This record gives sequence, structure tokens and C-alpha cells, in this order.
Amino acid sequence: MGGKAKPTKHTAKEIASKTKAATTNRGGGAAGAADRKGGKAGHIKYQCYVCGQCAPDPTSMKNHFESKHPKLPYEPEKLVDKHEAAGGVTTTGVAIRGSKKKK
Repeated sequence: MGGKAKPTKHTAKEIASKTKAATTNRGGGAAGAADRKGGKAGHIKYQCYVCGQCAPDPTSMKNHFESKHPKLPYEPEKLVDKHEAAGGVTTTGVAIRGSKKKK
């Protein structure tokens, strides 16, 4: 709160709510629902060739492989790149509130 009867310009609660509103996926109808799910590929990039578990980067996939498949050799060239399989498009951005103002 401000001192000497001076009101503050913005409260922390107001700033936090504006930040959340600008960065949270909402709305967009059917296209927005598909966008929030990550499009055709989803928000993951790599998929394990043994069990189908997904990981966002090669390091996470290596950690997954070492903990879940310790007896099998880790071969990064066999990993399935979900973004490449979907044509490089994961999301379109129709359900991100505030993104139209930035363009």
C-alpha cells in the first residue's frame, strides 16, 4: 500500500492476474481445444521407441531410457521425432489470450 494517502498504481494481485491472463490458453472453440492439446503432435518432441513414453528433449529421453530400460542399449537415432512427423507444426496459437495484440 502507498503511504501518505497516495494510492498505489497497480497491486501485485492485479499484475499477477494480468500476467496469468496473457499467458494462459483459453477459449478458441474446437480450434482452441486442439491448440491447447498441442496440435497434431502434442507438446512433446521425442517418443521412446520401446514403450512410447514421451519427452521434450534428448537428455530427458536418455534419463528415461536409463531408468526404465537399463538392459537395452540407448540408440538416439531410433527416437521418433513427433514434430517432424507432424510437419513441424505443433500449435497454431488461436487459444492464447493476448497474442493478437502483440502481432
